[in-house]
Amino acid sequence: MINKFIGVGRLTKDPELKATPSGVSALNFTVAITRRFKDANGERKSDFINCVAFRGTADFISQYFNKGDLISID
Repeated sequence: MINKFIGVGRLTKDPELKATPSGVSALNFTVAITRRFKDANGERKSDFINCVAFRGTADFISQYFNKGDLISID
């Protein structure tokens, strides 16, 4: 069985690029994804997804994305 997740949300803070002890670019970031449906009170809730990117993907995100920017994760 294969699981796949695709989500679109906003970065909760500016990404900070770091490096592993072996020199590989690494980036931890959180994406806030608002649910499509409303709860019993008529409000929309958000889920906060913790993500990790390495190498070129980490470099790309740190260069072109800031807090509040819309991002798609797959």
